[in-house]
Amino acid sequence: MDTTKPLALIVEDDKNLALAFGEALEDAGYEVEIIFDGQTALDRLAVVTPAMVVLDLHIPHVRGADVLRHIRREARLAKIRVIVATADDMEASRLGELANLVLLKPIGYQQLRDLSARLRPRQL
Repeated sequence: MDTTKPLALIVEDDKNLALAFGEALEDAGYEVEIIFDGQTALDRLAVVTPAMVVLDLHIPHVRGADVLRHIRREARLAKIRVIVATADDMEASRLGELANLVLLKPIGYQQLRDLSARLRPRQL
């Protein structure tokens, strides 16, 4: 793992989409870790504080909305930048105030790369 790059977690159960998101965030300057379900995301968030989370709302075991609420409730995690990536516009509109950005699927590689680069923490 490259410790000079900020960590981004991608929480997406569609493996092909997760890999595409991962490539986009790597090109935006992040170290990427892909997680395929909500419970694993919560377990990982218990031990790391990523700079960014790209979060699908419809994931197995623990819903993405619950993962997002957990991030915002925990003081250690509250400043994480969260991009919600979903095809569910109704749920996205209900959770929009908790996310830094909501993107409706389909999401283009260039779109995600450029937007996540803008949200990347500044180097000291």
